[in-house]
Amino acid sequence: MNSTEASQETKKVLSRRRSSILRSQWFFLLVAEIIIAVITGIVNPRFFTTSNIMNILEQIAVLGIVSSGMTLLIISGEIDISVGANIGLSSCVMAMMIKSGNGYLLPVIVGIALAVFNSLLVGITARAFKAPSFITSLAFTSVFQGVALAITKGSFQTIYGQFEFIGTTRLWQILPFSFIISIGAYIIVHFLLSYTKLGRRTYAVGSNPSAAYLSGISVNRSKLTAFLLNGIFIGIASMVLLSRIGAAQPSTGSGIELKAIGAVVIGGTPLSGGKGRIIGTFFGVLLMGLISNSLNMLRVNPYFQTVTFGVLIIASLAISVLSTYSKRGNIRTFFGRKDEKR
Repeated sequence: MNSTEASQETKKVLSRRRSSILRSQWFFLLVAEIIIAVITGIVNPRFFTTSNIMNILEQIAVLGIVSSGMTLLIISGEIDISVGANIGLSSCVMAMMIKSGNGYLLPVIVGIALAVFNSLLVGITARAFKAPSFITSLAFTSVFQGVALAITKGSFQTIYGQFEFIGTTRLWQILPFSFIISIGAYIIVHFLLSYTKLGRRTYAVGSNPSAAYLSGISVNRSKLTAFLLNGIFIGIASMVLLSRIGAAQPSTGSGIELKAIGAVVIGGTPLSGGKGRIIGTFFGVLLMGLISNSLNMLRVNPYFQTVTFGVLIIASLAISVLSTYSKRGNIRTFFGRKDEKR
């Protein structure tokens, strides 16, 4: 191959990559985020201050960690809506152990192990009874909340000033350490999905479990591995959240599962599974954080902010469902039978 042919081949590769980026959902999210930031910055110049930007990064750290695990789970064709209750229970256990004078390391290990156990319990139950993980995780939401209420008697577990270094430390007095942890979570998930057998199997069982089984992949093992990893990220998120707010109660983490699912779906991972990239989840989480901060900067009523997030999540779910029907070539069946005989 001479230099001219090599140059032409390089141009073709760059052109394909450029075209792929422009078609990617994360690219449109990036454009939307830039527009939101510019508009908010014009209305309230404080938006672009270093302190506010770092505050946004700190606010989205826990959601980013949770969304990383949720990305793996949704790609595998499963879902877990007990995440918030799991965080509540594991963070309460961590706080109670720290208050009892057990140091920091042991409570963190126990809390993360508990989160992993809870997540695996949801997955094992779903696989054992061949029930949708949505239903089993919904049931375990009540179980986890009930256990947390029982052990805490519904009271706050405060540890102010005892476990702040993870959630409040800022590197070089600027960058939140909690955000660095979330970036680590994104990188780990990207590596697992892109460069390991686990990633390939996760995509396979999410896309077509029957075909994956026939090709020699253990569907149960692959899905339970996704639940296990999801539990690890939930445990880490519990640790970061407890360190940041210095207290825990059974309702700690409530509602974060919906934001995580919304961020994952907005980022381009369909609820049907089998597809998705962690970079899309990152921009989905960032969009959530930007919208929340922008609404605060614009002094929008907090109740309306809740409505905004609800509408955003509904829209993302609708887009996911419609895109699935569209790519199968039968979007008309979403509204009724495609070829109804008269």
